[in-house]
Amino acid sequence: MEKIGFGGGCHWCTEGVFQAIHGVQRVDQGFIRSEAPSDTWAEAVVVHFDPAAIDLATLMEIHLRTHSATKTFEPSGKYRSAAYTFENDQAAKLRETLASLNGVFDKPLSTAVLPFREFKPSDARYQNYYATDPDRPFCKRYIDPKLDYIRKNFAKVASTTPPAAHEAPDMT
Repeated sequence: MEKIGFGGGCHWCTEGVFQAIHGVQRVDQGFIRSEAPSDTWAEAVVVHFDPAAIDLATLMEIHLRTHSATKTFEPSGKYRSAAYTFENDQAAKLRETLASLNGVFDKPLSTAVLPFREFKPSDARYQNYYATDPDRPFCKRYIDPKLDYIRKNFAKVASTTPPAAHEAPDMT
C-alpha cells in the first residue's frame, strides 16, 4: 500500500473522486501542510492505493483532470493545486507525468509537487461527504460531473457504483 496527497480545490470533491477509483483502498479528507511557502493548511486528501491495481501516473492524471489544474493558486492559500509526496521516488514520477501532460491542457499546469509534512482530518460531519449523501445539491452540482467524467474517460479504473464511505483516519 502506498500513499499520495492531492489538493486542488474543495476536499469534498477530491475525496469523492478518489473514492470512486479501483485500487484506492481509503481516502482521508482534511488539510495538508508542506514546506514554506506551502506550509499553511490547505484542503486536500491522502489517497491510500495499491500500486499493483492503479499506478501513480493515472492517479495524477485523474487529479489534474478533475480540478482547475491550470488556475493560479497562492502557495499559502486554502486551495492549492498540489500532489504531496510521501516517498522520494514519487516526486520524480509525478514531475514526469506533469511534463508529459502539460501540452494537453489549454494553459500551463500550475500543480506543484510538494513533500508531505503534516495532515489533520476534517470535522467528522464532513468525512465521506459524497458517500453519505450524494443527493445534496453540492454533490449534484460539483461532484457528479467529475464522477461522470471519470466513468467516461477512465473507465478501466472507475467504479460503476457510488463511492463507498471509509472510516475517518485515526490520528492518535
